[in-house]
Amino acid sequence: MSIFPRTHGRGPAPDGACAPEAPALPPLPPGLPHVAYVLLWYPLFTQPFIFREVEALRERLPLTVYTLYGRNLRHCSDEMRALGGHAQVFGVRALPRLILELVRQLFTHPLRLWRLFRRSCCRRWQSFEVFGENLWAFLVGLSLGRLFREAGIDMVYAPWPRGAATAAWVAASVADLPFATAARGDNLDPADPDLADKFAAAALVRANNAADEARIEAFGHGEAKGKTALVYNGLTLPAPGPDVTDGAARFHPGPLRLLAVGRFDVTKGFDVLLRACALLKQRGLDFRLTLAGGGGKVMGLGNMEDQLRRLRAELGLTEDVDMPGLVSHNELPALLAGHDIFLAPCVVHASGRRDGIPNTVIEALAYGLPVVGTTVNALPEVIRHGETGLAVSPGDAEALADAVLELAADPERARRMGRAGARLAREMFDADANADRLAQLLCEAWERRLRDRAPGPKGADPCAA
Repeated sequence: MSIFPRTHGRGPAPDGACAPEAPALPPLPPGLPHVAYVLLWYPLFTQPFIFREVEALRERLPLTVYTLYGRNLRHCSDEMRALGGHAQVFGVRALPRLILELVRQLFTHPLRLWRLFRRSCCRRWQSFEVFGENLWAFLVGLSLGRLFREAGIDMVYAPWPRGAATAAWVAASVADLPFATAARGDNLDPADPDLADKFAAAALVRANNAADEARIEAFGHGEAKGKTALVYNGLTLPAPGPDVTDGAARFHPGPLRLLAVGRFDVTKGFDVLLRACALLKQRGLDFRLTLAGGGGKVMGLGNMEDQLRRLRAELGLTEDVDMPGLVSHNELPALLAGHDIFLAPCVVHASGRRDGIPNTVIEALAYGLPVVGTTVNALPEVIRHGETGLAVSPGDAEALADAVLELAADPERARRMGRAGARLAREMFDADANADRLAQLLCEAWERRLRDRAPGPKGADPCAA
C-alpha cells in the first residue's frame, strides 16, 4: 500500500485519449521534499516512460521539471503535448541569463566556479559534441543552483547520467543539496569519463533493470556500491482489453505478422533481423514484417535508416518488409494489437554499447505479444525462454529465423507465451507501484541528508508519515 497520496489516480488515457489540458494538481501534504527533476528535453517522444514517471511522481511529491534545451514536441503523443507543458525550459534564449550568472559567480565564488568547471568540463570526452553538451550543462547548472534556492528545492534528480546529471550535480553543489542520478544500458559501456565521480557524489543511483543494477554496483572502484536501487519503468500505453491479451486475434490464416519497433541504432540489431527475414523467405514462410522507427537527423543517429533500406532491397525483401518510419505513441496500441510476434534482435556493439530493456519490448509483452529476442543484457529478465517468448544469441540471424518458425508452427503455444508475458508486464512494470518506490527512495535519500546534518538526537523520518 502506498504511503504517498495519489491526487489524481491518473494513468495512461483510455483508448489513447487525453485531456485537452493539464489538470491542476491539488496541494500535497507538508513534510515531503520538493524534487527538481532535470532532463535535456521534456517531453520527448522517444522517452514515454520518462513522461509517465514524471506525471506519476507529481502525484506523490512536490516536483518541478527543468530542461537544459528548448521544447521538442516532434512526434509526441497528444497526451504528452497536453500534460507536458509544465517544465521550466532553458535553451538558446536563456544564454544571456546564463552568462550573467557565470559572471556573478566569477566575482562572488571564483574558486568554487573553477572547481566546478574543471570537474564538469576538463575531461577526455569521446567527442566535441559530448564536450559541448557538458559545457552547456555546466552553464545551466550554475543558474539552476540559484533557482533551486529560490524555489525551495530539497533534492535534485537526473534520470540520465550524462549532460542532465552534469547540470544537476553542478546545481546541487551550488545550492548545497543532495543529488541523485540513474544509469542504464549504454551509459555504462562506453562510459563518460566523469561517471564514477557522479556515482561517488550521488546520494542514490537508480537502475531500471537487474542486469544494469549489477553493472552499476561493479562499475569503477565501487563508487555506487551500497546506494544503488532497482526501480523498473512503468507501462506507458493504455491498458489493452482481454481481447488483445488473450491472443485470440493472433496467428490467423494468412501471412504471419511480425513487428519490430525502435530507433534505428547500432544496438538494435535490425540488420540481423532483415537477414533473418531473408532466411524465412528462403524457407517458404508467408510473412510480413513491419519495421517501424527511424534515425538520421531526427534522432542524431547518422544514416542507419538509409543502410537498412538498402539492405532490404539487396535481400529482395521490399515487398515483405514495410518500413513506415517513426510512429507516435498514439499509433503504437493499434500496431501492437495488429501483429502476431514481436522481435527484439538487440546486439552489443563493438564499442560496448547495449540496451537495457527496450520500452517497446515491455509494451509488446503488455499487449500479449510473444517476443523473440536475444540474451543481451537485461532482456532475459522479461524474455523468459519458453515462457514469455524465445531468446537466442545476439547477432545470429539463423537462430532468430528458427525461433520465428518455432512459434509459427505452434500458435497455441505462442498465445500462451503472450498471455504469460502480459501477466509479467503488469506485475513488473506496474506504474503506480514503481512510482511509489522511486518516490520513497528519493524521500529516504533526502531524509538521510537531513539526519546526517542534524545536530543532536536524530529526528523522525518525515517520509514515514
